[in-house]
Amino acid sequence: MNAAAVKKRIANWGNYPVVEAEVARLETEERLAGLLSRPMIARGMGRCYGDASLGERVLSTLPHDRFLSFDEGTGDLECQAGTVLGTIVETFVPRGWFLPVTPGTRFVTVGGAISADVHGKNHHIDGSFCRHVRSLRVMTADGGIVNCSQNENAELFDTVCGGMGLAGIILSAVIRLKKVETPYVRQETVKAKDLGEVMDLFERSADWPYSVAWIDCLSGSGRALMIRGAHATREEALGLPVSGAKTPSLNVPFFLPSFALNGVSVKLFNALYYAKARRGVTTAITGYESFFYPLDGVQNWNRIYGRRGFVQYQLVLPKEQSRAGIAAVLKRVADAGQGSFLAVLKLLGKGEHLLSFPMEGYTLALDFPITKNLFGLLDELDAIVLRHGGRLYLAKDARMNAGTFNKGYANADAFRARKAKFDPRGVFQSLQSKRLHI
Repeated sequence: MNAAAVKKRIANWGNYPVVEAEVARLETEERLAGLLSRPMIARGMGRCYGDASLGERVLSTLPHDRFLSFDEGTGDLECQAGTVLGTIVETFVPRGWFLPVTPGTRFVTVGGAISADVHGKNHHIDGSFCRHVRSLRVMTADGGIVNCSQNENAELFDTVCGGMGLAGIILSAVIRLKKVETPYVRQETVKAKDLGEVMDLFERSADWPYSVAWIDCLSGSGRALMIRGAHATREEALGLPVSGAKTPSLNVPFFLPSFALNGVSVKLFNALYYAKARRGVTTAITGYESFFYPLDGVQNWNRIYGRRGFVQYQLVLPKEQSRAGIAAVLKRVADAGQGSFLAVLKLLGKGEHLLSFPMEGYTLALDFPITKNLFGLLDELDAIVLRHGGRLYLAKDARMNAGTFNKGYANADAFRARKAKFDPRGVFQSLQSKRLHI
């Protein structure tokens, strides 16, 4: 790219694929325009799971991480795209503000959150991250800088939001934070005997701001633990100390051997995890870290899947197809003995941008270690997802084909047309975009 660029072997969170890339750092906006002579893709913390932010040339946005302004009256925070969500919560939770939407890790940049239009446990009420973005500054393929929002250069805004970094490089954003009284969450855990019962719980819990469920994907029944929550009031958290984000206290120091996670060990873990939960409803007041970011408490937890890495398979199905479709997916997974160590179910609302993942229905996320038989199984799951009107999450994808993408994303061709308009030379490319012909 330039004198500062270096060759590196890099991977995203799934450690699959691993590629050799030319990596430069976004030090200043003035120097960035000179890097656009050849194809590239922006990359933040690398917490997408597959190859969406990998390519032959990668631009690290991490140096571009300053707060620019904050309005105490509205909660509008202006920051550079490399700002990490964890830095925002550490800074603003003690001041009474929280992220309007957060994924399951705080180690994501603002630029990455916008590019993937990430969702959280509150999508059924508050939508995805981009709903709360007031405006963006974007460098387009010609090196120009454009201010855009829902009311200004709205077509570019709509293409960049959820556009997987393929329409321009986000330089900075204004996002509206959410006012909270305390750094705590009032949490309820409810035990469900099967998939039908936990889905009924979601429907009855629709007025809870946050909800998520862990599924035992090898049980056959889809038994589950639902966790729902709301930001605790001062009265509910009375006597508890003010707390900021905790640093991870555990670490996986090396890749575990590939045989450590198998059908037997996953089945045993799932049985113990389900058994330890009490029957009925358990209520607690917990810190926001353990509620929103439970896995962040373990550094390098991705290493438990071994050196070959893993893929996260995240699907969404329309609500009317969700019960039958998710039951079919879980049955096929159980029959294959390829149990997922982490299986997470959430209720989503409507998607709002061309390549936004959510639709009104249920999303299921499954983690699978890379094995020789895995990709054949995932092809079978693709067919089930498409048969039930669903699609896969681009931010988690490492292997779907262009046909699956086109069938799942009704706006795929509309996005391609927008990309051709804003990036006629094809400057912004990732391994994923080439695989899916975006």
